[in-house]
Amino acid sequence: MSVLDAVPLTVDVPLQRDDFGAIRVGKSRVLVELVIRAFQNGQTPEAIVESYDTLNLADIYAVIGYYLRHPDAINRYLAERADAAVATRQKIEASQPARPNLREVLLKRAKATENSSAETSQ
Repeated sequence: MSVLDAVPLTVDVPLQRDDFGAIRVGKSRVLVELVIRAFQNGQTPEAIVESYDTLNLADIYAVIGYYLRHPDAINRYLAERADAAVATRQKIEASQPARPNLREVLLKRAKATENSSAETSQ
């Protein structure tokens, strides 16, 4: 009996869908799209693990391996998530009042607070 006879020769992909439909990696809250985008941008699995301390290296390799075997499915999921993000952003922006001069208002407020702080400290 060889050592490998006692070890499964398949690898479980550590992905699970949360209650909101997002896919998370391993037992972490890290979204699969963050891992895949990092990989697509040239990060190594080791660098990805360094970026997210709740991930482990074996999970990242398994997820990347799954992505390399099933790029169409993962890319469709990524596109769905991007579309949902755009829809959410549009919904939020539509519910906000128009503020064309918001930057100026905030800068003016910050300056007033700064001046008030300086006067109090003198």
